Amino acid sequence: MIRNLFNRVLLIVLIVAIALWVDLNNKIELTNPFNDSPLVQRNVAPQLGLDLQGGLQVLLEADLPADRQITREEMDTARNIVENRTNALGVSENVIQVAGERRIVGEFPGAEDADAILGIIQQTGLLEFVDTGDFRPEEGSILQTDFGTEATTTPTPAPGGDNNTQPVYHTIMTGKELKSVSVAPDQFSNQYAIDFTLSNEGAKIFADHTAANVGKILTITLDKRVISAPSINTAIPDGSGQISGSFTADSANALAVQLRYGSLPIPLKVVETRIIGPTLGEDSLRRSLVAGAVGLTIVVLFMGIYYRLPGITADVSILLYAVILFAVFKFIGVTLTLPGIAGIMLSTGSALDANILVFERFKEELRGGRTLRQAFDQAWTRAWPSIRDSNIAALITAAILFWFGSSFGATIVKGFSLTLALGVVISLFSSLYITRTLLALALDTFKLKNYERWIGI
Repeated sequence: MIRNLFNRVLLIVLIVAIALWVDLNNKIELTNPFNDSPLVQRNVAPQLGLDLQGGLQVLLEADLPADRQITREEMDTARNIVENRTNALGVSENVIQVAGERRIVGEFPGAEDADAILGIIQQTGLLEFVDTGDFRPEEGSILQTDFGTEATTTPTPAPGGDNNTQPVYHTIMTGKELKSVSVAPDQFSNQYAIDFTLSNEGAKIFADHTAANVGKILTITLDKRVISAPSINTAIPDGSGQISGSFTADSANALAVQLRYGSLPIPLKVVETRIIGPTLGEDSLRRSLVAGAVGLTIVVLFMGIYYRLPGITADVSILLYAVILFAVFKFIGVTLTLPGIAGIMLSTGSALDANILVFERFKEELRGGRTLRQAFDQAWTRAWPSIRDSNIAALITAAILFWFGSSFGATIVKGFSLTLALGVVISLFSSLYITRTLLALALDTFKLKNYERWIGI
């Protein structure tokens, strides 16, 4: 019937034990018994999506004219910068995706300070070191700047009439030359400042300019707005400096995040925001768990009553499938959402379909006069093509849905497809390996004689 049955049972016990260990802990650790050094350290706390724990969803769009062509590279770069900025603010488990050609969808489960997130996302973050000569602009004022290869200290009139004329100042260097950024207390006040070091090229530009312009003003702007306008007291050859201004701890940290992760290649505007309260998320989770428990109970009763002993082994297999699936989700960090839970339920149906195909074939073989061992072997052999084809079709569908969700920012579709695919793979292992092993063990143990009573034929 099955060779090496004991080894198969031992492997199942080992897998289930590991799965239960992951399921029952939010952090797993393994240490080396010889020197107590950590071998495995992993946070496996369940990750709930926006619809289950509440949070913020925001739809961003490129703030550029409709006829301005935007490349995929620009959108991907903007997506990465938005993700890095929000991660640095402590907003974990966020999902940032490009949606179409001009939009980015951001989901921030558990986010509490929506204004801080929106503020850090929308700012382009273009830092400029501007030569304003003898002119010291006020903090918060707007400067018109240019960036060319030749430095000039003379303001250039902007095009337009007298009433619209504004001086244009030369930018000697942008924030792309920053090598590292950190927040520190201001040396001359009780406020905060931002320490920075420059790349080799930026250090040379900075050293040459400060040496040639002692006594002049070097204005620092962010998105054209003045944040600091210090005098150059001496040459600065080491490529390091400090940006001071009216910074609080929060504003200094926010600016440091922008500078650390670069400026957005395109400006972004908020098209739509949606805030989901934690109470609504908890209610959705509770209802989902109740619905899942009711459905699972009905299925377990049906399989046990209709298929008798094989049905009971299938019930045990389905429960072990749920234990293993949840452990996989926790270990690889799958974010659970309501559509994701729907994918889990659908994949559970796939596991039951496989068992039903096998059990019906098993009964047919017994009715045809096969021995118990022959019927057992033929049941899985002849049911396999149907099981294989249906599960391959489900995996292909999941792959298409995952591509669609990734390409168009449909996170609901993406979450559904991911949980469906993982569930289908694990359900195959459950129905073809666990159920078969448990049924073989039960048949060997009970030595059935009355097939009508135990198998229902």
